[in-house]
Amino acid sequence: MGDVSMQTKPRRSFASDNNAGVHPSVMEAMAAANDGHVIAYGDDVYTARAVKKFREHLGKDTQVFFVFGGTGANILGLKAATQPHHAVICAETAHINVDECGAPEKFTGCKLLGVRTDDGKLTVEHIKPLLHEVGFEHHVQPRVISISQATEMGTVYKPRELKALASFAHDHGLLLHMDGARIANAAASLDVKLRAITRDAGVDILSFGGAKNGMMYGEAVVFFNQKLAEDFKYTRKQGAQLPSKMRFISAQFEALLTDDLWRRNAQHANRMAQMLAAALAGIPQITVTQKVEANGVFALVPKRSVPLLQKKYFFYIWNEEKSEVRLMTSFDTTEGDITNFVSLVKKTVR
Repeated sequence: MGDVSMQTKPRRSFASDNNAGVHPSVMEAMAAANDGHVIAYGDDVYTARAVKKFREHLGKDTQVFFVFGGTGANILGLKAATQPHHAVICAETAHINVDECGAPEKFTGCKLLGVRTDDGKLTVEHIKPLLHEVGFEHHVQPRVISISQATEMGTVYKPRELKALASFAHDHGLLLHMDGARIANAAASLDVKLRAITRDAGVDILSFGGAKNGMMYGEAVVFFNQKLAEDFKYTRKQGAQLPSKMRFISAQFEALLTDDLWRRNAQHANRMAQMLAAALAGIPQITVTQKVEANGVFALVPKRSVPLLQKKYFFYIWNEEKSEVRLMTSFDTTEGDITNFVSLVKKTVR
């Protein structure tokens, strides 16, 4: 009979783009890579081709290192830029601050300085007060500004906002790190190239996400600041993020970065979020709380209705006190998923 709880779980949900499956083209690329023996740990043709793709998108001198997951990418990227007496400035809602189980602090030894924001986005004005004690030996020393693109609130930094942060950071001896778990959604939302909101905007270190945009697993740590990459192969190994069968991550990235598959996947997820938000906004009992700029919808839902809706379409509660929920769409979300969910919402909140 199997596990009854597993049998009753919905096939579709709005919990996370991590819950989605693998895009067929990515799965085909993995299957094609499963042919014979190649040298392990990245010294293979699949990895060489994937790195070449990254450089086509981000610049020929870009340094790229593949890892297993997003948390690993973030903590290793931050480790490459910091000493234990340093601090990392981030939004309070940042993944590194909320959802990585203290891994950044444990692995880097640095203190995270979380900043309260209304929309998940940092500004220069948020950061200035944290620099008053620079040079004072009794305080941690800010070294990195870490931002998420798109943010955990579903909002997106525009190129000019990124350039302002990068310019301020570099003028004050700081570095700019970007958690790009949803970098594709941000670029698709802005209708720009990946380079426009990373290298050309002044980002020094990028965690480039794949799993939320149609890959099975795998992320990349990307350095635009060459000096930071010098010893990174040792940091990656010591951090238990060196894949032995790297070709299976590399093949996925090559597929994702070919013929704009990354953009098409992200555009679809973003469009589904816009469709969902527009439909929910038409229900008097529902209030959409954030701008819908990527593939996340945040909304206030009557508290009594939440568990009833979760039985058929699971999603996460973002703020228990306000009964604010987070609804995520993905590359495989369908219009039927949206229509059916909204219909259920209308019946449930009446």
